[in-house]
Parts: sequence; structure tokens; C-alpha cells
Amino acid sequence: MTGESLRALAGQPVIVGGGLAGVMTALMLDRPCVLLSAGPLAAVRPAMASSMLAQGGIAAAVGADDAPALHAADTLAAGAGLCDRAIVERVTADGPDAIARLAAFGVRFDRAADGTLKLGLEAAHCRHRIVHARGDASGAAIMEALVARVRATPRITVLENARVHALLTHDGAVTGVRAGIAGRDIAWPAPAVVLATGGIGGLFGDTTNPLGACGQGLALAARAGAVLGNLEFVQFHPTALAARHVAGPMPLISEAVRGEGAVLVDENGDRFTEELAARDIVSRAVWRHMRAGHHVFLDARSVLGARFATRFPAIDALCRAQGIDPARQPIPVRPAAHYHMGGIVVDGRGRTGVPGLWACGEVSCTGLHGANRLASNSLLEAVSFGTWVAHDLSGLPVARTAPPVDDGALAPAAPAPTEAQRRAMARGAGVVRTHDELRETLRLFAPRVERDDAALVSAMVVLAALRRRESRGGHFRADFPDTAHDAVPSRLTLDAARAEIAAVMAQAGTTPADTMTLSPDNGVIA
Repeated sequence: MTGESLRALAGQPVIVGGGLAGVMTALMLDRPCVLLSAGPLAAVRPAMASSMLAQGGIAAAVGADDAPALHAADTLAAGAGLCDRAIVERVTADGPDAIARLAAFGVRFDRAADGTLKLGLEAAHCRHRIVHARGDASGAAIMEALVARVRATPRITVLENARVHALLTHDGAVTGVRAGIAGRDIAWPAPAVVLATGGIGGLFGDTTNPLGACGQGLALAARAGAVLGNLEFVQFHPTALAARHVAGPMPLISEAVRGEGAVLVDENGDRFTEELAARDIVSRAVWRHMRAGHHVFLDARSVLGARFATRFPAIDALCRAQGIDPARQPIPVRPAAHYHMGGIVVDGRGRTGVPGLWACGEVSCTGLHGANRLASNSLLEAVSFGTWVAHDLSGLPVARTAPPVDDGALAPAAPAPTEAQRRAMARGAGVVRTHDELRETLRLFAPRVERDDAALVSAMVVLAALRRRESRGGHFRADFPDTAHDAVPSRLTLDAARAEIAAVMAQAGTTPADTMTLSPDNGVIA
């Protein structure tokens, strides 16, 4: 960018993240803003944002037999005692309006012949309330419509392939970002910074997320002094396609397939769980069955058969690319890291505890999901909180800031997690956890937390899981299988994490400086 173009953007809020939460915030703002996207905005292959990969759609109480109160009750039940009731009621009440806002931006939702919305059923919902767009390609359809609107909105400046590597701070407040843009290192003062950077699935060996989803926003916020909450709660989707040759995110076999009646079976054709139980229950059932030596399949032959390709065209194409015909063959599946209920703690306006910093979408911890996200509530949260963050920013007085400054050539990017690191997280902090495995995993990451953002987030997730000596929602401890009587949200800051990591290492007879590291070459402990 030229110096003149940089100066023209001075004083504008900066939104970091090109997924649904980020673009919704930009669209709902009433003032010029800058949207920084880590890759090409809305690129489908490879997917740069989890929003593009969403199949199931958006949960909203729009059916004739439904009501926001019923949606709220299902959300609270799934959250296992850790939801913020006021936030749950506010978001579920916003569901019908959220659908209307998206439709006004050009999203074409699937409708019946009489013009009413087609509604799907997913696990732990008491009603058909999943609103789809283009069948099982809902995320892509929604994002394509919104990105088209972003590009047609002159007040939104989109900068693609932009990597934020630090938040600028002064006197305890966030005052901008430092980012790599077009190969240059840019110090970008801003009156407000919104983090909408997505989740942490890329930290795990098996994930449905883009591999770049490594908790960058969590690390940025933690290093700026923000409080992170409920980090231990990771949702593992029970039915990722166990593909043979897939680089990147594991293809997802949507819960909507089970909603149509597909069943989980083993190599003998025997069912072993209730398919429409909460995701954590189904994931553990699949995990245990696989640990017992079985292969697991999702069988839709009797309920869909030849209709599979019509009902789920995108999933049908994914399966056929692996040589599987879902109309005639059961689909091999396995659990994979899918969604992070934890994140940067925010209030109902999306404000963090650090002045100048907002967060929305999966990177945030709003209180909606509690210990376990109800299926298809994540896109609703992104739309609702993106809107509310925009309203909050729109009400702020316009602040003058210095123009962005080109500080020269960009320094080398931080390394992505190695396959060995991702496997370590899957093994030590996966579907089922134990104290010894968690502590060993923490020892692996501890030496790297000061210089490696992925290691920092991994260590904080593991530390939060060590802290919670119970099983609740997406967090299951084999050594503490019961749920405690008191439901207490967890909170963690970087300073507290440093102190607790040192204490854990001392108990193990080591210090972070002399603990083991992972070899990036062979994946073994060196």
C-alpha cells in the first residue's frame, strides 16, 4: 500500500478476521472501517474461515411450533450449567431477526413450495429449527452473499492476506495492530480493534477447521492483558469423514444426516449409541468404540439411499471423492476437533476487559455456549454479536489516530504447529483426558509459550483442562468422570498461566526451561 492510501484509512476501526463474525461486523457498522482477512476473502478452496465450511446452517426459532424460549431451553441444557442465561435468552430471541438481516443482505435460504423456510433437525434440539442455504453448503452460501455485499460497500476497505502478529497497547489499552500486509510490516493505530479470528481446531491432529485456525486471536488478546474463559471446553464432532487422502480440514458429515435418520454402526453393522444425543456424548461413544478396536461408520442407506445425493449434494461429492457412494455404502467416520466454546471473555456488547478491544465469533467467550455448544448456534452467535459489536462501535465518538506506518520488510512469520504438536494435543487434550496425559502435554509446550503463539494457546487450553477436575460438556476427564455440583466458569490470564505452568513443572521436578521439546522432523520426544 502507498503512504497516501494508508493515511486515508487513519482513524477507522480495524476488524481482524474474514469469517461470518468479521464481515457481519463490517456490514452493520455505520462508519468506514478496515477488514483484515488472513487470506483471500471467502476463498472456498482452501477454506480460509470455518464459516465457509459450515454445513448445518443457523439455529433460529422461526417454525410455527417453535419459540425463542424453547430454543433457549435447549441451549441451556446443552451448556451443562455454564451458560449465561441472559445472553442465551438475548441471542435466541434475536434468531428470527438474524435470519431476516441475512436475507436482506442477499442470502437465499432454502424454502418450501409455499415460501416458508425449510427447517432441519439436529441433535439436542426439540424442534426442527435449522435454517439452511443451498442444502448442506449453508456456510458457503451465506458467506458468498455477505462477501458480495462487503465488496459492494465503499466504506469497507478489505485488505487480504493480512497477518496480525501483535496488538499495539498503551497504558493498558489496545491502540491498534501490527500486521504483515503485502509483504510489509505495518504499525496500524486504530480507535477500536475487533478480533474475529475464529477457533483453535488447527492445534489438533484431527480437525474439521482450516489448519490455520490455531487460536491466533486468543494469543493476541492474552498478550495484551485480556481474560480468557472456558478454554478447556472443545467440541469434537463425532462424524468427520475418515478420509484416506485429505490435506487440510477433515470433511464433515453434518449432524443433519443423523437428523434424517442415519445411524452409527461398526464393522459388524451393530449400532452402539444414540445418534442424536449431545455431540460430546456421541463423540465419546465413537471414541470408545474405536479404542475397543472397532471401525465406525455412518449408515444412511436405508433412510436416504438414492436420495442422499439430492438431500446432501456437497457431502455426497466429498464422499465420492474418496471412492464412497453413500447411497450404497456406509461412510467411515471418526471424531475431530470442531468448535471451541472458550475464548476471550466479552460482555453483551462484545467488549473485552481491555479498553479498545472487542471480540466476536468463535474467538470470543460470550456465555452462549457454556460447556457444550448446541448444534448450529455458532453461526447465530456470529450474526448476533457481529451486529451488537457494530452497534457499540457505531455509538462511540470518532477518535483521531495517527496514520498507519510502513515499518519495512515483514519479519518471518511464526511457525505453524508441527504435525507432532498437533498429534500431542489430540492425544493429551482430546475427547477423553487424564491428569497424567494433560501434565505431559503441558510439559511439551511449556518451553515455547513466550515465543510461539500456537504453543501458548495449546498450553493454556491444557492448563484449563488440568484445573477442571470434573467432567462437564465438551470436557471429559476419565479420572474425574462425575460432574461437580457447582458449575463455575473458568478464567485465565497470561500472567496466571505463566505462574501455574511454573508450578506444574516444579511439581514434576522440572522447569519450563529444561522440559522436553517436540522434534519437528520426526514427531518424537527429543
